[in-house]
Amino acid sequence: MLPADRCLHNIEADLCQIKRKAFAMSLSGAVRLDTDRFCWALVHDGPDAIIYADRCGMIRFWNRAAERIFGYSAAESSGKSLDIIIPGALRQRHWDAYAEAIRTGKTRYGEGDVLAVPAIRKDGARISIEFTIWPYRDRKGDLIGVAAILRDVTKRFEELKVLRKAAASASAEPPAC
Repeated sequence: MLPADRCLHNIEADLCQIKRKAFAMSLSGAVRLDTDRFCWALVHDGPDAIIYADRCGMIRFWNRAAERIFGYSAAESSGKSLDIIIPGALRQRHWDAYAEAIRTGKTRYGEGDVLAVPAIRKDGARISIEFTIWPYRDRKGDLIGVAAILRDVTKRFEELKVLRKAAASASAEPPAC
């Protein structure tokens, strides 16, 4: 396990432990959780970007982490196509997959698989992101859009590239006699 992966695993384990304790306390009545406020804060202020796009791929929700990662404010991104963050060379593949997810309501990236792709920021910088998606349905069960939870993994991706290059160089060198 790479150091970054170990760190992420430890953070996830700590969060799970905190959630279990908070849940147990709320059941015992020791703490009253304002679930509406909690959910609002989680979605708006959480560390991972949350983006919601309607059936046509127009952005309808963009949280603070999305602002930080991509450089667009919520007001700037609202009503815009997801194309603002998709590199031109990947757009056709993206829209083909998006149309299929909208048509069928299914995607493997909503079942826990993570998709890693390049993206672009407002300033034109290319970044690496990982995300999962969640097809969202209205109360009648009709698919009305797709939400994505994503994070910028550019730093980790660059570190892995350096490690892979070093490993390839080391294995290409003849053994010392």
